[in-house]
Amino acid sequence: MSKVYTYEEVAQHNKREDLWMIIDKKVYDITGFVDEHPGGEEVLIDEGARDATGPFEDVGHSPDARELLVKYYIGDVDPTSAPVKVTSPNATSVPGEQVQGNPLRIIIPLLIVLGYIYFRFYA
Repeated sequence: MSKVYTYEEVAQHNKREDLWMIIDKKVYDITGFVDEHPGGEEVLIDEGARDATGPFEDVGHSPDARELLVKYYIGDVDPTSAPVKVTSPNATSVPGEQVQGNPLRIIIPLLIVLGYIYFRFYA
């Protein structure tokens, strides 16, 4: 029988040097994989210490990636525990302040579209 962890226990492992993740109700200690992740360490750190099933599935990981999970498996999620809100240890926020996304996500594509329109119709 495998070890069972609560969401609270997983949430405590939220640093680059100690990073756990939940995928499909299984707990993985991915600390040793942070440097090897092809998508970069930031995505693991951002999604770490919580249930990352949705983001993992959204990316469409290969069967090889799913097989690699076996190496990092440490247990299962306690079905009686409830998910908790996880904050990054590097986050600096003021209570009551909403966290905003990076505005460059919108500005850069907008500049590209405007540049295309300018060169297409005015140049």
